[in-house]
Amino acid sequence: MTRILVVDDEPQIVRALTITLKARSYEVVIAVSGRQALAVAAQSSPDLVLLDLGLPDLDGVDVIRGLRSWTKVPIIVLSGRNQGTSKVDALDAGADDYVTKPFNIDELLARLRAVTRRAPSGTEALSVVVGEFTIELPDRRVTSCKPDDEGEPAGVRLTPTEWQLLELLVRQPGRLVTQRELLKEIGRADVGDQSHYLRQFMNQLRRKLEPEPSRPRHLMTEPGMGYRFQP
Repeated sequence: MTRILVVDDEPQIVRALTITLKARSYEVVIAVSGRQALAVAAQSSPDLVLLDLGLPDLDGVDVIRGLRSWTKVPIIVLSGRNQGTSKVDALDAGADDYVTKPFNIDELLARLRAVTRRAPSGTEALSVVVGEFTIELPDRRVTSCKPDDEGEPAGVRLTPTEWQLLELLVRQPGRLVTQRELLKEIGRADVGDQSHYLRQFMNQLRRKLEPEPSRPRHLMTEPGMGYRFQP
C-alpha cells in the first residue's frame, strides 16, 4: 500500500485529503508543522509527500531542502502561494510538482499517480517509448518503429544539447523540471534569461518526436516554470 505523508496545518484540508486518499486505498500519515514533517518522514518512510508551504514553524521550502538532504521521496507542493517565484523556489529546492490551492481533487490525484509512476532508483527503465519512437538511454539513441527504405529501424538524429534536455526529462516521467534545472544541465544557467534559448530547443525536439509538434502530447510546457515529460 502506498503511504502518503500529508503536511498541512489546516484541519479541513487534512481531513478532506485523508478521507479522499484512504477511499482510494492509500495509507495516510499526517504532520502539522515542518519539524514534525521531517521527523515523521524519517520514522514512517512515506512513498510520497503532499506538502503545504505555509507551515507555522518552518517555511515549506526549507522542509523540502531538509527532505532532499537524505531522501528522493516524491514531493508535491500544495500551496495558496501562486506567485511564480514561490513555485520556482519550491521546484528548485527539490519538489516534483506544484499544485495551487484551491485545487481540483481529480487533478491532484492524476498528478499524484504521475509522480508515483516514476521508476525508483536501481530499477530505472533503460528505454522509453514516446509515440512511435523508442529512446534507448544507455546507447543515447532514438529510433522509430517505422523502418527505413532498407527495412531497418529509422534513426532520429539529435544534437548533443537536444539529447541532454530530452534525457533529463524522460528519466523523470511526470515530474515538472524547471527551466533553471534544464539550463543548468546544458551549462547556460548563469547567462541571464535564456528561456527563449530553451524554447528553441524544445520546439526542435517536438518537431522530431511529436506527431503534432504544435499540439504536443509528451513534451509538455508548464508556462513560466518549465517542462514535463508525459509518457
